[in-house]
Amino acid sequence: MRILITGAAGMIGRKLTARLVGNGGLNGKPIEKLTLVDISAPTKPERFAGAVETIAADVSDPAIMRAAVGKRPDVIFHLAAVVSAEAELDFEKGTRINLDGSRALLEAIRTAGGNYRPRLVFTSSIAVFGAPFPEAIADDFHLTPLTSYGTQKAVIELLLADYTRRGFVDGVGIRLPSIVVRPGRPNKAASGFFSSIIREPLAGQEAVLPVEDSVLHWHASPRAAVGFLVHAAGLDAAKLGPRVNLTMPGVCCTVAEQIASLRRIAGEKVAARIRREPDPLVARIVAGWPSRFDPRRALALGFCGEASFDEIIRVHIEDELGGKIAN
Repeated sequence: MRILITGAAGMIGRKLTARLVGNGGLNGKPIEKLTLVDISAPTKPERFAGAVETIAADVSDPAIMRAAVGKRPDVIFHLAAVVSAEAELDFEKGTRINLDGSRALLEAIRTAGGNYRPRLVFTSSIAVFGAPFPEAIADDFHLTPLTSYGTQKAVIELLLADYTRRGFVDGVGIRLPSIVVRPGRPNKAASGFFSSIIREPLAGQEAVLPVEDSVLHWHASPRAAVGFLVHAAGLDAAKLGPRVNLTMPGVCCTVAEQIASLRRIAGEKVAARIRREPDPLVARIVAGWPSRFDPRRALALGFCGEASFDEIIRVHIEDELGGKIAN
């Protein structure tokens, strides 16, 4: 089993790599080689018996994608992307990485020759949907994104479905909820505050909340996101059918409910570290996102997420804080 991961130096990429190494295999087969690609060279995993190649490169370079695909990976996890707020502020960069980079990968696969047809797992986003929204959004709701990031993801969803239909690739697109609680430093995603209002208070630091407490959103933990990716890699294409893009399970709650979960688990002193500071750009971007979904297809296909936001916080405390909370 040979595996290629783009965006491997990112948070989900690192956790996916660690999960694969810890498991020692994928789809019941041992992993003989990992190829890890990102703009900065990913760190080589420790205690891995197979071969590892790390590549520091721009995924929008077709030559880089041809070289990576030329090694004939059996499974490709395509995680590389410019995040939502950055893609909105820098249209050219977002288009180059999110759209051109994905198309370079698809074309590298299509032109590889020799009946090569790998499983390609693409991380899409719930930002592909746009208002007006129904009460709960099913997978067949029309794609009318209200941001450049959502548009770029929607275009690749359509291309992934068409390349799969044509037999060029065996694709699965998974629309991730907002991933919280993200460890480490904040990124430029508009959704970053959903993590920071939990992560920083638990670490003894102040957090800024740029939107109203009434904002409703869809969440899953990094642990769940990695589980989605691994499950998608082994999904039966016949059961998936021609609609290869699907929304992952998540926890729907308001910002106020997030804070209530934090208060239940860590106490009032920790929850009091959140400072409200409105940001019109973030509020505008988030207002264009859907908030409640009907993930019945994903659930029927065996994808599993958290049942409550309390559980998401506890995953962060267990996985990132060693079970300890700063007083």
